[in-house]
Amino acid sequence: MIHFAWPWMFLALPLPWLLRRWLPPAAPGAALRLPHHVALDDAARAGAARRWRLWIAALAWVLVVTAAARPQQMAPPESLTRSGRALMLAVDVSGSMSIQDMPMGGQTVSRFGAVKAIAGDFIARRQGDEVGLVLFGTHAYLLTPLTFDISTVAKQLEGAAIGLAGRETALGDAIVLATKHLAKLPARSRVLVLLTDGVNTAGSVAPLDAAKLAASTGVRIYTIGIGSADSQSISVFGMRIPGPNEDLDIPALSSIAGYTGGKFFRASDADQLAEAYRSIDALEPLARGHSLLRPREERYPWPLGAAMLLACTLLPWRALRFGAGAFA
Repeated sequence: MIHFAWPWMFLALPLPWLLRRWLPPAAPGAALRLPHHVALDDAARAGAARRWRLWIAALAWVLVVTAAARPQQMAPPESLTRSGRALMLAVDVSGSMSIQDMPMGGQTVSRFGAVKAIAGDFIARRQGDEVGLVLFGTHAYLLTPLTFDISTVAKQLEGAAIGLAGRETALGDAIVLATKHLAKLPARSRVLVLLTDGVNTAGSVAPLDAAKLAASTGVRIYTIGIGSADSQSISVFGMRIPGPNEDLDIPALSSIAGYTGGKFFRASDADQLAEAYRSIDALEPLARGHSLLRPREERYPWPLGAAMLLACTLLPWRALRFGAGAFA
């Protein structure tokens, strides 16, 4: 069955007739005197051709308006499983995420590289959940709104880059932004997975204040602290420089998770990161609901293509042929 998404577009059907009726006629051109019988023959042929061109143009216009109304064909209903869980990933893309200290598959990769590989698999298993993606650095911004299209979320994460949101870390702002979008949904469970390798150094909201806001709206936060546990402080010209692991604010991340009923995970290598995601993935399952989805297939290319073919017949091919012969 064909359904039109924008049926009001059919109101444009009489537009050419109205323009022809109300616009002033074009100024007549200079007359060309021809022998009497030649003029009559040419006028008769021109009149017949003109009527055919008018009918073809009218049919092409009807097809264009039909395409603009977006004809859609309803596909058979499909059963859609929904968990009732809304899950937001907040991923740190600050400059320190480019540090290569994560053992993975016999080689050492960057922290963000490990996150992409393992979080992508985690997202792929969230079938039935609404999943969204927040990236944060100096600023936090929503990259992917909450959606059931988990393949799009995975692609968005794969295309993200270090420094995209600045080089610092705004933990509190990321929590507030994710909570704002999670709170809009009437989900039975709202979950935020916060992944970072640093301490809050930017933003306008303290992480613990943001955690209190999340708890008041029923958002449960799971925090993952990433970075090698083998990093040690070093001394350069008598100055002590902390290693990457010492930049991680474990007490703050533990407090954020505990305040909201979540849990803190330490991931010093790719295996521990994968284990953290598996633990979150094994949350107590919720009662799953089923609903029917009626996919719609767009059919506008067919009338639009037919209109373009008809429009091609209205082109002055004969004049173009003679014009090409004149330049040959």
